Amino acid sequence: MNPHLKLENRAPHVIAWESTVACNLVCVHCRASAQCEPAPDELTTEEVRALIDGIVSFSRPIFVISGGEPLMRSDIFDIAGYATAQGLRVAMSPNGTLITPQVVEKMKAAGLQRISVSIDGPTAEKHDAIRGQPGAFAAAIQGLAACRAGGLGFQLNTTVLRQTMDDLPAMHRLASELGAVAWHVFMLVPTGRGRVDDEVSPQQYEAVLEWVYQTARTSPLPIRVTCGPHFMRIVAQNRRQDGDLPNLVRKRGHEGQQGLDAMSRGCLAGVGYCFISHKGDVYPCGYLPILAGNVREQPFQDIYQQSPLFRTLRDLGQLHGKCGHCEFVRICGGCRARAYGITGDYLAEEPYCVYQPKERAKR
Repeated sequence: MNPHLKLENRAPHVIAWESTVACNLVCVHCRASAQCEPAPDELTTEEVRALIDGIVSFSRPIFVISGGEPLMRSDIFDIAGYATAQGLRVAMSPNGTLITPQVVEKMKAAGLQRISVSIDGPTAEKHDAIRGQPGAFAAAIQGLAACRAGGLGFQLNTTVLRQTMDDLPAMHRLASELGAVAWHVFMLVPTGRGRVDDEVSPQQYEAVLEWVYQTARTSPLPIRVTCGPHFMRIVAQNRRQDGDLPNLVRKRGHEGQQGLDAMSRGCLAGVGYCFISHKGDVYPCGYLPILAGNVREQPFQDIYQQSPLFRTLRDLGQLHGKCGHCEFVRICGGCRARAYGITGDYLAEEPYCVYQPKERAKR
């Protein structure tokens, strides 16, 4: 086994915690298949505090509070404040519809450095159709206005679906007009309510990533791609002639707000990133439903560092198909969640990558 294909990672850089499965929207691509009410087995306040203590015992990652809708959890500001006091950089991903000036003040008091709100269409008609709730667009825009007025930075997230692919230029303009501090483009992974037939084709996928790259060259906003790991291959292929792009890829370890947009490699599942569910289950990411362990049963550090699943994900030599032969494997790795969602094998080659590795091409 080639030792250069093993990724050492003893501490996470980003942890996403699913604070609740309760949500007031019914999004067509929801990873969590969220529901109206909280689940009875959600981690208690005390359990979340213990989890945070376990995290900070060996790391200082960005702690992203997700959902469902985090603002539907009554103790959310107490937990965010505790995480901040323990030295974590805390962000939150609400849907925007429940944000008021009073909520903004509570977010700031809890030490939130940024929130991320998903806007998947530049008009109410487009966004509301995806969110499953009339008025969701108007409410989210109003919530973002409250953030802007209150001095709380926010990023916009946009998921690329068949229904939204042609709206990306308009979404980029909207992000700038609304005063977002960054725009993150998410490529759909077929899990939860997200369906394979909502995804763009592999050829369209490549075209979208090329468009993002070219747009980022002159964009006033930092742009990041999530769940599109071969974007890093596109960056590498173009970087020789374009040089570094500060609004596109930032070096790991950058402090402050810029660190929230850092991109170190493509698929981060189990490699600097992990997802903790509402009941304490630990997964490589929120879209890869293979269990690594549960924080109610063993310390988080042991799960993150010693889980056989995570250790396998960090051994790129175990990847199958063209991913295992690709010269860009260290910076890309292929989306393990998409491979699992489509083939049932999380080590399979990335099914939405059109690139043919040079080594394979020679055979």
